[in-house]
Amino acid sequence: MSYQNWLNYLQSAEKNSMISGRLRKVLYKFPDGQQMAEEYNMDTGIIQRRAWRKCKQLMGEPEWEIELGEEPRQLNWSGNKQTGPGGDADSLAGSEFTVRESNTAPLLTKRVTKKNIEWRIRNMPYALEVYNVTASPEQRAIIVRTTNKKYYKVIPVPDLDRCGVAPAQDNISVHHQFNTLIITYKKPDILCEMEAQVLLLLKNVETETDMDDLLKGLMAK
Repeated sequence: MSYQNWLNYLQSAEKNSMISGRLRKVLYKFPDGQQMAEEYNMDTGIIQRRAWRKCKQLMGEPEWEIELGEEPRQLNWSGNKQTGPGGDADSLAGSEFTVRESNTAPLLTKRVTKKNIEWRIRNMPYALEVYNVTASPEQRAIIVRTTNKKYYKVIPVPDLDRCGVAPAQDNISVHHQFNTLIITYKKPDILCEMEAQVLLLLKNVETETDMDDLLKGLMAK
């Protein structure tokens, strides 16, 4: 399996998990000092958000970097301090990140579905024929250009990198509506297989329930 290195990396992490509403939130702490936070939809098993925080710097905490998320906004992974297996305060508590963008600047977001990866670039008013979207196996990325030279973007695809697969032009489809360019990439079978293996890995991670959500559910009955 070409994604075995990714699975090994996930297995090496200290993992904390909690359920909040219909979301399962997972925080990974890796031996190399990096952290990764994810949110999964409990109904579909599909990941909705992923963010990374690199090794701690000498001055303060590094910022969260969003890899995946339909809407870039402040995310609070937990409302209260949790204590991890080692007795340390778990950074699921209070771990948050914020992205602020101009209201008119192009804004790139990414989401995944069961069969596709999808990027949306908002604030793109040009007609569809202005855009040139190509797969670049050499750069292991998708490149977006406009013929009027108003926009250029190299979009990495870490999902494919983890499988050892280069992006392919045949898997790309593009359309445009409401000033938004929508790029859809059909997942190769190996990526779908890898995602299933990750869910199997997380199945064995002990998960806590957000007490506020539990109490709300009980009071609603």
